[in-house]
Amino acid sequence: MDIPIERKRNILFTSHNGSGKTTLAESMLFNAGMTDRRGSVDGESSVLDSTPEEKRRKMTLSSSLHHYRWDNFHVNIMDTPGYSNFFHEAIGAMDVAEGAVVVVSSAGGIKVGTERAWEYTEKKGLKKIVFLNKMDHERADFSLRLKEAEEVFGKNLLPLSIPMGERDGFRGVVDLLTMKAFVYDDDGSGRFTKTECDDEIKEEASIRREALIEAVVEADDGLTERYLEGEELTIEEIRRALRMAVQKDMFVPVMCGSALKNVGINLLMDAINLCMPSPLDREVFGMDASGNEIRAEESEDDPPFVAFVFKTIIEPFAGRLSLLRVYSGTVSADTTVFNTTRGAKEKLSHLYVMEGGKTTEVEAASAGDIVATAKLKDTHTGDTLVTGEVKVVFVPPEHIPAVLSYAVTPKTKGDEEKLHAAMEKLMEEDPGVEFRRDDETKEFLISGYGQTHLEVIVERLKRKYGCEVELQRPKIPYKETIRSGAKAQGRYKKQSGGRGQYGDTWLEVSPLPRGEGFEFVDNIVGGVIPRQYIPAVEKGIKEAMLTGVVAGYPVVDVKVRLYDGSHHSVDSSDMAFKIAASMGFKKAMEAADPVLLEPVMKMEIVVPEENMGDIMGDINARRGRIQGVESKRAGYTTVKALVPMAEVIDYASDLKGMTSDKGTFTMAFSHYQDVPPHIAEKVKAAAVKER
Repeated sequence: MDIPIERKRNILFTSHNGSGKTTLAESMLFNAGMTDRRGSVDGESSVLDSTPEEKRRKMTLSSSLHHYRWDNFHVNIMDTPGYSNFFHEAIGAMDVAEGAVVVVSSAGGIKVGTERAWEYTEKKGLKKIVFLNKMDHERADFSLRLKEAEEVFGKNLLPLSIPMGERDGFRGVVDLLTMKAFVYDDDGSGRFTKTECDDEIKEEASIRREALIEAVVEADDGLTERYLEGEELTIEEIRRALRMAVQKDMFVPVMCGSALKNVGINLLMDAINLCMPSPLDREVFGMDASGNEIRAEESEDDPPFVAFVFKTIIEPFAGRLSLLRVYSGTVSADTTVFNTTRGAKEKLSHLYVMEGGKTTEVEAASAGDIVATAKLKDTHTGDTLVTGEVKVVFVPPEHIPAVLSYAVTPKTKGDEEKLHAAMEKLMEEDPGVEFRRDDETKEFLISGYGQTHLEVIVERLKRKYGCEVELQRPKIPYKETIRSGAKAQGRYKKQSGGRGQYGDTWLEVSPLPRGEGFEFVDNIVGGVIPRQYIPAVEKGIKEAMLTGVVAGYPVVDVKVRLYDGSHHSVDSSDMAFKIAASMGFKKAMEAADPVLLEPVMKMEIVVPEENMGDIMGDINARRGRIQGVESKRAGYTTVKALVPMAEVIDYASDLKGMTSDKGTFTMAFSHYQDVPPHIAEKVKAAAVKER
């Protein structure tokens, strides 16, 4: 691409769902001449929300890429999901961007998704512009939202533009750098008339401009001195200082407008060029072969090609498309590269730039570019591609564990045959999807970040791979054990003509500490049971342990001692002793105070402070035990608890309702514990009914 690296920008749009990110991006593409008409989310004509699932739901479900040229700058834009079930897509995009436009609805205010987005952009070190959208909405309030944003984000926010009127009276914006008013046509074309500020808004604009200049000059000691001496600064000097101030994180610029009416969007595009970092401005580190941190940068006369695969798209007919962020060097089509993550060579046969759901082929890519290549054999999301001798490896982003699981049942035999291959491809496209077989319940489980996420997975299975499945609440992997010891005889005798069957065992069962599993002790002396039949006895006990006597669940943590028995010289066999041992184990277990065990989950729940009391009360109601409470960040509290799995199968949906989608949690298996008698009776009744 023929644009120097310092004039490249990689920007993502992030915020709560419904703030207008996609509409904003569509207006920018239209203004830059990348589309003939503005795509509409509601009209299902968006070039960014291009999948059937996105069009039907009218919201972004995965990060979408496009690009445009504006005033001789090349800008890659990434439209990311704001809905919590798909926010992991936004986090992945943040790893390959330098800047972010945080979109705030002037009508609805700052919601939890926007707070979370801001938190992650801070964590990733992205520079930001806040765009106050929907200034034409009936509840729009510029001053209120600006104050709210400063309080929530904890940053100094300074407007670069202010609205001319609000709600029905919104007609344009004032550019505070030039003190010019931009009045827009009301047809969404983005056409405007540039005039002087009228008296109605001139005073406010002057006050806000003065505050902006005072903040900007602090980035340059020379400008500060001249400003304090009353010297007039040129617009270009102010622009240079503004860029410096943003890069030093002295404040965050604020723009305003209406994405739907294409008002103020051109000034936002100017601000992205001016304020946002180039790829040279952000330090990006990988690891060398010894595990030492090294920087991937454009630092040599002929630097090696270094790129990171941050996303994979798989289509049934087009195959795998790997999206690359180039950090160093230049690469052209038909180049052989080395995958340092997997130690494999790959050939980049073609290079493309993404344009929403479509691609356009390009001949080459250089540092700062985001491109795609097709049909790499051994390369996956999170891998590093290089040329030359460099052996840098980028560390893949931290995986966020799934929080909701459902059992999946194929509708037909054909669907069952397609399921595993289809799920492997979906998991590569969406790292938030998990698919596994539960060894305890024998069910196949699909896991994700919420109900909507799982529903979208099912829809994609059907649309892309012709695989139809049904989701069901997963079974709880209960187990059974004993509280005391007992002895019992297991005797099997069968005589019905010809050779008979005879096996006789005396068993003693006793409990083992939790987690010890199974122990078999052979105490036979004097040959009352011949040595060749002892393995059959142990096998019969193990088979009997697969279905306990309480509710038919597997038995654990039991010691079994074989201490006596008898045999028949003709009729005894492995089968007879296996059956006898199984019968004896069942009898002994029934007499040893059997009990049902349930899995307990270790949970960390992060919620707003005002919800802490409700959350703790809810955990207690779920038979949970609070282990501790601590504050990790302002306004939020972390509650640590141990809760039975049966009580938190649907916790993702429940927590969303209790905290207005502001709460998050992680969950992992901790241990097994006794099920209370009244709960055990219900579990037993359900097991009997199922059988």
